[in-house]
Amino acid sequence: MSTNETLRELSEILEQRKSSKADESYVASLYASGLEKILSKISEEARETVDAARENDVQHLIHEVADLWFHCMVLLAHKNTSYEVVLEELSKRFGISGLVEKAQRN
Repeated sequence: MSTNETLRELSEILEQRKSSKADESYVASLYASGLEKILSKISEEARETVDAARENDVQHLIHEVADLWFHCMVLLAHKNTSYEVVLEELSKRFGISGLVEKAQRN
């Protein structure tokens, strides 16, 4: 499965989980718990990603980054936003210095 197919399929599943019962789906339970719970999970996964990066275990790092990306996708779905707009934003930044792009935001 290609990366785009994986993201599309995950996005579809996350959307479907909005109509699931919280006791039947982890994602549905996150949605039911609200924004603060989702943000808390992202914070937790970001900390675990940082900790994994300090280790000499690439597989652990990959696992934690996948968890972080997953929870970011849950947040996007919760906010009725697609991963595709994030990819579009990233593509806009090609060929632009990170320093210039950051200055343009301020």
